[in-house]
Amino acid sequence: MPRRKSSLKRKRADKKRRLRNLKIKRQLKKVLKNLQALLANKNIEEAKKLFSKVSSQIDKAAKKRIIHPNTAKRKKSRLARRLAKTA
Repeated sequence: MPRRKSSLKRKRADKKRRLRNLKIKRQLKKVLKNLQALLANKNIEEAKKLFSKVSSQIDKAAKKRIIHPNTAKRKKSRLARRLAKTA
């Protein structure tokens, strides 16, 4: 348990940051799952519309360093390849 004021403040800030990051990660996972489902059901038109939103969210998460930039690039690349393959 931290004792110094600065440590206590750091602990509070870390908790806020962690909760915010978890919220963004959950949203990202949900949208990715929706896109995967659309691709599985061969619903290409809606998948193309959703892909731009998904890639935007992935980029924002990478910019905020919630996910690693290379992970973001890999996810976008694989989704784009799967979308092209399905179309």
